[in-house]
Amino acid sequence: MPGHLSGNLAGLRAASPPGRHDVIILGSGIAGSTLGAILAKQGVSVLLLDGGTHPRFAVGESTTLYTLKVFRLLARRYGIPELESLTSYAGIHDDIAPTSGTKRHFGFIRHEEGKEPDPAEFLQFSPPSKALQTGHLFRQDTDAYLFHTAIGYGCDVQQAFHVEDVELAEDHVAVVGGNGERYEGRYLVDASGFRSPLARQLALRRPPESLKHHSRSMFTHMLGVRPTDECLRVGPEDAPPIPWVEGTMHHLFDRGWFWSIPFNNAPGSKNPLVSVGLTFDERRYPRNRELTPEAEFRSFAARFPAVERLFADARTVRPWVSADRIQYTSTQTVGHRWCLMSHAAGFIDPLYSRGLTNTGEVVNSLAWRLFDALAEDDFDEERFRYVDELQQGLIRYNDELVNCSFISFQDHSLWNAVYRVWCAAEVPINLRFDRFTERFVDSGDDGVLRAWEEAAHPGLPVPGSEGYKALFDEMVRVCEAVDRGERTAADAGPDLLKTVVNSPVVLDHLGLRDPECRFVYPMPDDLRRMANWLRHDGPAELRYLTTGVDVRGLPLEAELDDEMGLPH
Repeated sequence: MPGHLSGNLAGLRAASPPGRHDVIILGSGIAGSTLGAILAKQGVSVLLLDGGTHPRFAVGESTTLYTLKVFRLLARRYGIPELESLTSYAGIHDDIAPTSGTKRHFGFIRHEEGKEPDPAEFLQFSPPSKALQTGHLFRQDTDAYLFHTAIGYGCDVQQAFHVEDVELAEDHVAVVGGNGERYEGRYLVDASGFRSPLARQLALRRPPESLKHHSRSMFTHMLGVRPTDECLRVGPEDAPPIPWVEGTMHHLFDRGWFWSIPFNNAPGSKNPLVSVGLTFDERRYPRNRELTPEAEFRSFAARFPAVERLFADARTVRPWVSADRIQYTSTQTVGHRWCLMSHAAGFIDPLYSRGLTNTGEVVNSLAWRLFDALAEDDFDEERFRYVDELQQGLIRYNDELVNCSFISFQDHSLWNAVYRVWCAAEVPINLRFDRFTERFVDSGDDGVLRAWEEAAHPGLPVPGSEGYKALFDEMVRVCEAVDRGERTAADAGPDLLKTVVNSPVVLDHLGLRDPECRFVYPMPDDLRRMANWLRHDGPAELRYLTTGVDVRGLPLEAELDDEMGLPH
């Protein structure tokens, strides 16, 4: 809650000299506009500079339950109610535009060339939540909404501004445009993305070999993409509890995956489009420069019968984006009076939809530090050290997770194990977030959220859990041994599955310990049993997750009734 932020921010905007801003933000996408709105609401003079204009296409369309919780916290911590509109399908539909889709699950189907997918290998994960509904964001509308929100709170803006030079001095920063126009400020945040002017000027990009994962990507929006449910030749006994079309679909193959993210999968949507993409290891599948992206995409889809049916009648509605290796990272993400934020700092792969979550986490950790720095006129790099540790950790662990996933796609048993390591973090990380949010709401003390950052492994999916760190590291060890040819995937998969089943930090009663459980769809009784197990028999390091409220944010003593209903 903004009234509990430290630092005396009153009058900051009024105190700024003409032509000078407190904070200059490069990039007005979700990251830049969200941070800009938060700062401006508290009286900080903010200038948003962007090389493009709104509305515009952007990727990063699939949210997670954790994404929504982070943005809801940002709304409440910093007094920006507009951010809450992103946390439900109804909020997006009513407050922004009826152009986004719903997301009720993560769906994974493994394919082999020339074969129909085996339904025994179908996997679906539906995170337990009743209050929040994940969605597929039509980014040209959601980004424009946040951009306008930032302006409404007082941000100055310049669109179509091309950065020519950045000045970083001891007592100020400045940005110079191609036409010589110069803007001066006290702090610079670069949220512009891969082509970060600051990263370029300071030569901050690490060499490509510093990252383990390899993939290139192509993507667009299409009309006429068929629902996955209509393209599978299986009986009703192999249908998941939630139709495939109601979630983010991952069609996996050896060292790559297709995505299908529908915006047209909810009754209230007026958007007929589907986001479509292909991401695959550029070493295994080098780019054919003689083919257009459309031709390459369709020729690759034709290798897999069910995928070919998915796109058989689809028509492209916007130019393809086709990129060579998409991984990058930076040697440092903070310095004296500057910060590289979110995708300006680095990127790995869209697998697991982590981009928007990471953005929200970084905004949350940076904003309060900026308030303090502005109030005290002290921009020492050490003040922002955690922001760098968080961003480096997010990149590192995502790099390892996605790399292991790509290695595992060749064999279902290994992929099934890696999938469960990923799933094993999804409920604990949300519960951890809930515990600290509850304490913050009850006390109004912003220090509670600062204490939340005190974890041994920033960026790890469960940052405070040594048990999960051990499980994660074992996954990396096993998969990298497979990648080096020291063992086969078929041999390694059962061993890693045993490790998952026997790990004390894999929560009971969700189906994660059962390798034959294809569809993780916990019912209210399952959640009750899980909470009871966690309270009495779970590992000591995770028992705090049940303190105060249950897995859905309700008081522990509350009964599950019809009103609470199914948490999906």
